[in-house]
Amino acid sequence: MKRSEINAVIKEMEGLIDRYSYYLPPFGSWTPEDWQDKGHEYDEIRDNMLGWDITDFGLGDFNKCGFGLFTIRNGNQHNPRYNKVYAEKFIFMRDDMYAPMHYHGFKSEDIINRGGGTLKIQVYLDDGQGGLSEKEVPVQSDGRRYKVPAGSLIELKPGQSITIYPHLYHKFIGVPGTGSILIGEVSQCNDDEHDNFWYDKRVGRFPAIDEDEPAYRLLCNEYPAAR
Repeated sequence: MKRSEINAVIKEMEGLIDRYSYYLPPFGSWTPEDWQDKGHEYDEIRDNMLGWDITDFGLGDFNKCGFGLFTIRNGNQHNPRYNKVYAEKFIFMRDDMYAPMHYHGFKSEDIINRGGGTLKIQVYLDDGQGGLSEKEVPVQSDGRRYKVPAGSLIELKPGQSITIYPHLYHKFIGVPGTGSILIGEVSQCNDDEHDNFWYDKRVGRFPAIDEDEPAYRLLCNEYPAAR
């Protein structure tokens, strides 16, 4: 992705968060210059990858496939220094975008439509070999439990949510014409390096960046070491 594209997505997402009267923690507005004097008291942000995260999943077309994310809080399964067992994110999608089919081996999460357009979540069970099972899928959504055929699309309007449990394949799809979507994620600890399993093996979590202009905000994998 071009840095100019990443900068524009962050600004678009900031506008959507503001429109629905949510607020980011202070580090959400830090500039690259602000980061230069941040000491070890902010290691939780660095070590647990809090903050901005813009990705086209390595497929090269953010306008079609991508996420804008901001991780508000997160624990760390691999570092005993951090004892939080939960995480929380904002996710941004335009209504003509999707995010690729994947499952998590450890993490359970609630995906919540916080405002804006309509989101659909396509669901399959993992067949145990990384493929899509044709078995019925148990669904948990806003206190309701039911089953749907494999590949069903669960529609989430603002305020609605779905629980994604381990080994449940899920794909995010915006509904064209409904408007950009602000999504919330409340989950167990998030581990993007080890706990994402993609159906399409071309997919990558973090994009290569073409530095065509200065960064507006640093991404969560770009923070300088503490001084």
